Parts: sequence; C-alpha cells; structure tokens
Amino acid sequence: MDNYSYIANSEPSYIEDLYKSYQQDPNSVEESWARFFEGFDFSNKYPQNGKAAANGAAASNGMAKAAPVSDDRIRKEMEVVHLIRGYRSRGHLVATTNPIRERKNRGPLLELADFKLEESDLDTVFEAGTEVFGKPATLREIVDALKKIYTSDIGFEYLYIRDREQKSWLREKIEKEALNMNFSIEEKKHILSKLNEAVVFENFLHTKYIGQKRFSLEGGETTIPALDAMINKAGEMGVKEVMIGMAHRGRLNVLVNTMRKTYEQVFNEFEGNLPDQVWGDGDVKYHMGFSSQIKTPSGQEMYLKLAPNPSHLEAVNPVVEGFIRARADGMYDSDYDRVLPVLIHGDAAVAGQGIVYEVTQMSGLEGYYTGGTIHFVINNQVGFTTDFEDARSSIYCTDVAKIVDAPVLHVNGDDPESVVYCMHLAVEYRQKFNKDIFIDMVCYRRHGHNESDEPKFTQPVLYKYIENHQNPREIYQKKLVERGDVDAELAATMDKEFKALLQERLEMVKQKVMPYAMPKLELEWQSLRKSTPKDFERSPNTGVPLETLEKIGEAITTIPEGFQTLKQIDKLLKDRKQMIFDDKTVNWATAELLAYGSIVAEDKIVRISGQDVQRGTFSHRHAVLHDAETNEAYNNLDHIQEEQGQFMIYNSLLSEYGVLGFEFGYAMANPGALVVWEAQFGDFVNGAQVMIDQFISSSETKWDRWTGLVMLLPHGYEGQGPEHSNARPERFLQLAADNNLIIANVTTPANLFHMMRRQLAWSFRKPLIVMSPKSMLRHPLCISPLQELVKGRFQETIGDDYADPKKVKKILLVTGKLYYELFEKQQADNRDDVAIIRMEQMHPFPKTQLNAHIAKYKKAKVYWVQEEPFNMGGWTFMLRMYPEQPLEVIARRPSASPSTGFAKIHKQEQEEIIRRAFE
Repeated sequence: MDNYSYIANSEPSYIEDLYKSYQQDPNSVEESWARFFEGFDFSNKYPQNGKAAANGAAASNGMAKAAPVSDDRIRKEMEVVHLIRGYRSRGHLVATTNPIRERKNRGPLLELADFKLEESDLDTVFEAGTEVFGKPATLREIVDALKKIYTSDIGFEYLYIRDREQKSWLREKIEKEALNMNFSIEEKKHILSKLNEAVVFENFLHTKYIGQKRFSLEGGETTIPALDAMINKAGEMGVKEVMIGMAHRGRLNVLVNTMRKTYEQVFNEFEGNLPDQVWGDGDVKYHMGFSSQIKTPSGQEMYLKLAPNPSHLEAVNPVVEGFIRARADGMYDSDYDRVLPVLIHGDAAVAGQGIVYEVTQMSGLEGYYTGGTIHFVINNQVGFTTDFEDARSSIYCTDVAKIVDAPVLHVNGDDPESVVYCMHLAVEYRQKFNKDIFIDMVCYRRHGHNESDEPKFTQPVLYKYIENHQNPREIYQKKLVERGDVDAELAATMDKEFKALLQERLEMVKQKVMPYAMPKLELEWQSLRKSTPKDFERSPNTGVPLETLEKIGEAITTIPEGFQTLKQIDKLLKDRKQMIFDDKTVNWATAELLAYGSIVAEDKIVRISGQDVQRGTFSHRHAVLHDAETNEAYNNLDHIQEEQGQFMIYNSLLSEYGVLGFEFGYAMANPGALVVWEAQFGDFVNGAQVMIDQFISSSETKWDRWTGLVMLLPHGYEGQGPEHSNARPERFLQLAADNNLIIANVTTPANLFHMMRRQLAWSFRKPLIVMSPKSMLRHPLCISPLQELVKGRFQETIGDDYADPKKVKKILLVTGKLYYELFEKQQADNRDDVAIIRMEQMHPFPKTQLNAHIAKYKKAKVYWVQEEPFNMGGWTFMLRMYPEQPLEVIARRPSASPSTGFAKIHKQEQEEIIRRAFE
C-alpha cells in the first residue's frame, strides 16, 4: 500500500502550507490536492455537521477560524481523497473483467481500513465528494460510485499517464459516462445482431466442416460488435481508411462479418475450390488479406483493409503501421486523423513477442508516426497450451502500453455493451490526442489451439468452466429479454433467418464449383503488371537529362544564407560541386543523391530510413546537414524546384525487425514511392529475418502483394571482424526463385544510379537487395562519368575491355568490391590473359549476358571468385543457376563464422584469394 501516514501524522500547518501553494499556483500541487482544494474552501465552506461554517470569517493565513477542525477530521478528508485516488489507480485489480473464473488477488488494498476509515464514517458527508460528483457527498455514495465505475466489468488503467490534459480528459469521460452508461434500444439490437452473426457463423462452420482448422473466435465473439462499433465511431469522427492487422484466431469471422468478404468466397476456400488463374503458391485461408469499401450506418464511406499475415505472431504490426503512414502521406496530405491502424493481438503474443515493444516504441517518432494505434487484445487467458502465469512476469499482458503512457481498458468479453463503450472511448481518445490506446478484452477459447486440439490435456480445470459456460450471445440475449429490451421471439427469428441464409449459400457452393475471386489490388497498382522472364534480359532506359542533373547538383551543393557549416562539410560541398560541374564525374554518394533527386524531381516520394542514414554509417551521404551553431537541419533535396515530390529521410530507432517491416508496409502501399531501408552494417540484417522470410521474399507468391522496397546492406571483407563483414548474401540467394527478388552487388556509381531509378521505371515492382559498399565509397577508381547518368541503363553484367580474348585462359566471375582488388592485380602485373567479368546482378540470374561474355574466350576456364567462406556467398547459388557452365571456386575455407577477427589473418586470407585467382 502507498504510505500516507505522513499526512495523517502531520500538523495542520502542513495543510495550510499546501493550501497557500495552491492559492498562488494551482499547478504547484499534485492534481488530486488541486481538485480537492477547489471544493474545499477552508475559509468559508468547511462543513460542520454537513453544513458550511456560519460566519465564514477567515484568518489572515486564509484558514477558517470560525469552526475549529480536529486533526482527525482533516486526516479523514485526506484519506477519502486517497481512497478516490486508490480506486482510480488500483480499482482495475478487482474489476469483474474475467468471465470464466475468479481473478487472482493482487492486493489492491481498497478496503476502508486500508485508509484508516471505518463503517461509522459511511454516512458522513465529505467535501472530497467534489472529486467524483462535483459536490460534497457521503462516504457511502462515494464508495458506491467508485465501485460501479472502477470495479465493474471495465478495469481502467490510466493514472500513470504523465500528460495532465490526457489524464483529466480520461477521468472526466470515465467517471461521467461509465457511471451513466446507457445504450438505446436500437443500439442494443444492433449489438445483438452482430453477436448473432459472429456466433452463428462459428457454429455453422463447426458443424459443416468438422476437423478443418479455422482458429475459431468462439469465446471471443464480442470482437465482432467491438470492431463494428470502432469502425462506425471512427467514420463519424472523420476517418476514411481503417487497416487491421491480426493473427489467425477469429480471422475468418472478421473477414466475413467485419470486412464483408462474401460467404461464397470463404466457403469456396473450405471446399478447396482454387481455379487455375490464381497465380503463385497461395496461402492458407486464415492468412489472406482483404480490402473492401463500406458505408457506415451514419452514411460515411470508408475503406477497410485486413493485412495478409504469416503465422509469425505480431509480425504484421509494423507492416500495418507503414502501410497506413504511406496512405496518409500519399492520399491525405499526412493527415493522420483520416487513417486508423488497428492491431488485434493475442494475450500470449502481445506479452511475449519483442516486435510489440519495437512498434510501440516507434509510435511517437517523427519517421514512424501514424497518429495513434488502437490495440485490441483478444485475451484467451492461454497461449496454445501455456497458462498466463507461465507466459509473462507482468500482471497484465498489456503492460507494454505503459512505455508510451498509453491507457489500457480491461473489459469483460461477456459484456458486449461495456466492450462497445470501450471501443467508442478508444476512438475518441485516439482522434483527440493521436496516441496509442489498448483494449484488453478478457474472454476465453472454446476449443484448443485449433479445432482438433484437446485443451483438457493441459488446462483441465479451466476447460471445466468453459465447457458449461454460455457464449456471449446467449448471455446478452438473455439479459436483453430479462430487461425487456428485446422480445424473445424477435431474437429467435433473427437467429433462424441467419442460419437459413448461410445454409442457402453453402448449398449454392456445393452445387457449382465457383472460381476463387482474389480481391482487387488498390487502384494505384492497377496500371502495373506481373513481370515476365523477358523483362530481365535487358533493363529499361533510365537516363536523366543533363540540365536536370545539374539542377539537382545545385540543390545538393547549396546551403541557405547564414547557415553555418563545419569545415569538413564545407569541403564536402565544394568537392561535390567540383565533381559535378567541373570534373563531370560522380562518386558513389553523389550518384546516389542524384538518383533520389531525379525521382523527387518527377514529383514522386523518396523515403529512406535506418540507423544513421541521414549522415550515413560511413559518413558519406550527408543528405541532411546541421547548422554548426543552432543544430537546425537542412534537407538539400527538398529544395530542387517548386513542384517536386518529398524527400523523406529518417534516422531510425535502433531496430531492424520493426523498421524494416514498417518500410515494407510503406512500399506495399505506394508503388510510386522509392522506399529504402539501410542497415547500419549488413551483418545486422538477420535481426529482421522474419520480415525477410515471411514478407519480403514471399508476399508476391503467397498473397499476390507486390513491393518495390530497396534494402541497402553494407557488405565486404575489410578486416573488421565477423559482425562487420558479411550481409549473408547466400541467405537472400537461397530465397531467390521465380524472379521474386532483385539481388545486386554493383561496382560503379552509374550502375547504382540506374539501379535505383529502374525500381520505378519498371512496369512491375520487385524488392531490391543490394550488397552495398563500405571502403569502395571512397575508392579512387569507383567513379563514373556524369554522361553515363544522362544516357544508359542498368548493366546486369560488365565485361573486361582490357583482357585479350586470344590470350585469355582464365575467366574470373566476381561481384562487388572484390572486383577492384582483382583489377588492381591484373593491371599491376599486366595480366591480359585473365578476364574479369562483373556480375552486378545475381538474381534474376543474367545467364544470357554471361554467356555472351564468356563466349569471347574460347578456351578459358571459368572461376567463381568470392571473399566469403566456401559455404557462404554466391558459390552454391552459381552451381544451382549455371549448371551448364563448368565452374571452379576460389574462396575462403569453409567456416562457421563469416570472418576472422584478426586483422593480420584477414590480410593473409585476402592476399591468398588474389594470388589463387591469378596463379
């Protein structure tokens, strides 16, 4: 219990001093004291037997003198204030939020004795009643009201919020509306109708498709009226698009009863009717996404989207946030009140998956802000077979909310009116404050993890309770009939009609095999098409007029008048200017900025994020400059011309998984934006492996969802050890199939320029994985003539102009930075008998181009040369993709670690690779 004894034992002078402070500045005292003093006017109103003091005379110190007050009476007033605060802060611990069993005793300490109050005080009028009623009230009235508000079917957690306005707003809403919660008859009928839809749908599928996995919503059916209430309220408050991310539990029910996916489509999936025209490998029915347009009861047109997702719980969360951010940026001028992300969690997953923390931590950051997310937890009180006591250390699964001061509303899933009230409150809070809010709907899971699982093996006692427990619809229908709100015959009729409708539609499916209709892609994607193998034989022209490049060059070499730069930045800008306008050449960083600028100049969005991307990990990019005196930021590429797109570049929080997922979602939403995620070092990308495996590499074949996301992964062996050398290209190459990924390791600034522009020049979209350079950023040979940016296209391979075809006996196939080491050796030793062919793009595999290069050298032996160990890098990929070409390999020895941690050994190994290549 909080220790308030110092108040009870303090002299009246303590209260006087506190009151004086309040009179001088109401904000100088704690909020509960300020509210108390508003109604507790010591000089005129202190009650005597429930009445104000007779003469109201006041002493010079501001305290009442006509009615001397005992220390005990003051102490009790204070304790009533603390009792009120106790219910506000700890009432949720005893709220009746669990529909199945008694809650654990968390020691809330809310009894009268815990505040040194007694039964005999219940009928005493306390001025502290102003805290709840706005006027004095008896202790009995105060306690009854507090119990109704804070210990009924909703447990409110919000007192930890540090923003006074948010906390006061919540308190006002809760203590006025929860105390007088009342729905109209029509609203109650509507709630019942949504429960009917949810319950009957599950029962029908359970009857007709026995044994098939569907991850039913049974036990948590109140989710459907909850989402319905949330969407309708959001529409009333100006939201135009709602995007939902959720796992498999209840997904089919949400698809039908919230997203309005037709029953025929769902039943076709159960019947296994997938026609030939469905492209790709597909996915199970409870992973698919959907889009729809609805009109709410109040007449608002709204777009609803359910994101496709894998079985990896919570992985979809950052994708939803990125998608919503892109929609706001691209369609609503970054007005986040027009879009609403909704994440539906399971209790075990929201507590156990680290991605939840990452996404929550992102919520207030400029680069990832989406105006607040509504989190809805379907709290089954069990995770697969794991009891909640074994699933988390915290009291609640939602305690992650506290890191961003997000309120949490714990609510009983068997009380649909309270759940609907919570959803209304959540939407209002989100729209007013643009902050996250969590609803923890405590319910249960009727069956096991899936319908064929036996839950009594691991939770026998819990499932004894569940076995005989009525579903939410039966409980609510009974309550309505008992209250006289709904006629029993009407309720039965609604149920009968809905079952008949389902039966009719199912019979139609069985009579005729219907084609499976995939949802339409978003309008902005319709002009694009699927790629064909021919598309990768030759890249499109991506040159940019010289005058445009020079205009961009002016932007990236000019700073505002009075902007103070460091000497190093001043030199950088002068070098850039000389390079572009005098030398007519570009290095890597300049070519990259010119590529982004050329896209922005076409009125398109370029978005880049990752750790340290504004400057660049290797201090090469400097896309955003900072005034040396004021720290004011200046984004050069935002100042190319009057009419241009946005150049958005954000240093991210220290996260790979969450940030990469966000950028994937952004790219999936907007095909006209170049979206780039850069790893600090490529080695760290494996922190986001789930996102790569489940989304980036496979979303097209599983869900028919395309993306042009670019991943820049600094890669290369330079003696920096096993965690700063290798972006694991072999893992991406292993994932490469059916032209799903572009995997590149380019060697010239010009090829980088055209590769970036090609992402939007294509009439389709593919993820681009780049093994980007480190030391090569400043290599004196790594420059390109400016003219190569004006004319030309991306080169999948680059041949050798130095080697003599008549002399060549050895061909070295290489990719990336290793080329320059081989080239320097070739030139130093005048080895025109060794040809070096650069593979700038590994996948889609440029077989035609390679064949053409190799054909020049009739008697040459072909070697694949790589820096990586034998069991890593591109070697096994080359064997898979190029079986008709005899190949040998030059590489480091097989190793469990990507590289040595010793600089001398690294140097020896690197020299050995070069020696073997030319022996």
